[in-house]
Amino acid sequence: MNNFMTYIYRYHSPLGGITVSSNGIEITGLWFDGQKYFGDTLPENYEEKALPVFEKAKKWLDIYFSGKAPDFTPPLKMETTSFRKAVWEIMLTIPFGQTMTYGEIANKIAKKKGVLKMSAQAVGGAVGHNSISLIIPCHRVVGTNGSLTGYAGGIDKKIQLLTIEKADMLAFFVPNQGTAL
Repeated sequence: MNNFMTYIYRYHSPLGGITVSSNGIEITGLWFDGQKYFGDTLPENYEEKALPVFEKAKKWLDIYFSGKAPDFTPPLKMETTSFRKAVWEIMLTIPFGQTMTYGEIANKIAKKKGVLKMSAQAVGGAVGHNSISLIIPCHRVVGTNGSLTGYAGGIDKKIQLLTIEKADMLAFFVPNQGTAL
């Protein structure tokens, strides 16, 4: 097996098609078909192939879409900058059915880096460019004021995902303008 080959798997979810990519061992990408930044880590050439790592991803997705929190995470390879990776690692800690604000993530990054303040906008950029959507739960990140802003898969999918997780939706609203539309 060529170490530089990328493989894909297509999953049919209740919210539409999902494309998962892998280096053969780890998940390197997961996108809703047609979402913003779709396939941003996919090389020009890739192959659709059945792999054990895709079986793990399928099992994770099946459990997730049944409305339950998966009790495992498939092996992931975050191919990104160190800043984005730090943000994505924090997102992995957000429990099923709960949310965290961009500001809370910014504060965690600032604390980790030993600085007083970190830009919530910079965090927003890192959240928006998450290339392993769903498993790294960027849909659980919300605005400080409860705004359901900025989901690359679309605001409707963000609402549907939080609803699947039985999150308390009363605290949230869809902004009239901004990155969510």
